[in-house]
Amino acid sequence: MSVISDLETRDLIQLAAETRLKAYAPYSKYLVGAALRTRSGRIFTGVNIESAAYPTTICAERVAIFKAVSEGEREFEALAVVTSNGGFPCGGCRQVMAEFGLEMIVLVADANGRLVERSTVRDLLPGAFTPEHLQP
Repeated sequence: MSVISDLETRDLIQLAAETRLKAYAPYSKYLVGAALRTRSGRIFTGVNIESAAYPTTICAERVAIFKAVSEGEREFEALAVVTSNGGFPCGGCRQVMAEFGLEMIVLVADANGRLVERSTVRDLLPGAFTPEHLQP
């Protein structure tokens, strides 16, 4: 598991909490913010973006990951996710996280910045389907 200090944890959660306020969630009113730290030290943020055509909605976690990937990053250390009540990443987000490493730290916090869970992708998605499964 990657090492992330208490200060780094707090800072990542704070950034995700601030970013959360930019979410576009006119239907559910459930604002989600994410902050992703790459192995190179760069930080990428994301928010959930809803659509009237519900299946086209995207989660904050995937927005942050896709932004990082679009900038050439592929190795991630930690992802903070902040919701009003400390809700966990959905299954789709867990699968996308697994694509980039099962040892990534996942920090789940509520809107007050209270850490609800510190875990790894491996713990959140046991038996994950990873790129290695596609090898003959």
